[in-house]
Amino acid sequence: MGTSVRRDADTLNLVLCGDVNLQHRKEPASAFALVKSELADADILFGNNEMCLFNPSSTIEGKPGWTQSDERMAEGLADVGFDVVSCANNVNYGASAILSSIRVLDSHHILHIGSGKNLEEARKPAIVVKRGVRFGFLAYTAVFFPHGHAATAEAPGVSTIKCHTAYEPHPRVYELPGAHAITRSWPDKAELERVVEDIKTLRSKVDVLVTYFHWGVSGIDEIAEYQRTIGHSAIDVGSDVVVGSHAHVPQGVEIYRNKAILYGLGNFAFDWSNMKGSRTGIVAKIAVANGQIRRVSFKPVWRQESHLNQPEIVATNSTKGRVIVDRLIELSAGLGTQLQISDEEVVAHTG
Repeated sequence: MGTSVRRDADTLNLVLCGDVNLQHRKEPASAFALVKSELADADILFGNNEMCLFNPSSTIEGKPGWTQSDERMAEGLADVGFDVVSCANNVNYGASAILSSIRVLDSHHILHIGSGKNLEEARKPAIVVKRGVRFGFLAYTAVFFPHGHAATAEAPGVSTIKCHTAYEPHPRVYELPGAHAITRSWPDKAELERVVEDIKTLRSKVDVLVTYFHWGVSGIDEIAEYQRTIGHSAIDVGSDVVVGSHAHVPQGVEIYRNKAILYGLGNFAFDWSNMKGSRTGIVAKIAVANGQIRRVSFKPVWRQESHLNQPEIVATNSTKGRVIVDRLIELSAGLGTQLQISDEEVVAHTG
């Protein structure tokens, strides 16, 4: 990505983007016109495919105003070079829509994870080999509708990690009536064990293992309790990088056991009209040498307020860039991780 770090001949760049949703574009590739040259440095490009490539008049019950995307929007993903996308999210919904997306992505030679014609297919990893280095990807969503959304042994759907919520009274509630309750959350034991099993199975087959989770609370940049529990568990059993999105704003970064947890990459390219106010994100670059992660860094993304609605990678010292970077540094510090600005990137980890 760009000129920020001198690239050795044996270095591979894995680039991770946040939420992608393309709708009603005459030219699907126009969505990425301002970032294509930056992304050209990616040896592998990954993002969250927050759309079903299906019928643009198709709606989702429970998401007012939402429509799915025309199959043609896949041309934009292919043009910018996405190698792998996650389909484990709350928008990949409905058997017909999910099966259509799988077919369309296959036709464009884009690997997909996190959804399938049944649970076995939804849990399958994607493996990409670049110059002899094996990259493995898994995806799950904690954000899904309670009926007819999760894949089953017989039915299409998404790969889920169900989580639970409870509310603990404020410690001074007797003194302060009406004080906000404390929200507690944790992963379902059986579904977390299923994720752990998948990671352990994939670990011996790849050099670099990336696990994606669709999680968090929309519009909130602070992480939910369950996110940290799941993120740590994924690292404990073999993930090299944990990456997430759904909040539509960047969330913090944590270096845990010398591995990176990128809790939320925010929005990347998002056309749904309800997202007009959520224009920030980050793009992560994972530099890999000799099958090992050597560097984890980020650049800020700001989606332009124009009719083309295009994401742009902005300078860390620009007005818009500083807004994103300063908050990312603050959130990460709260997770015990110090980020540094170096060579026009925000650096989380060097191996």
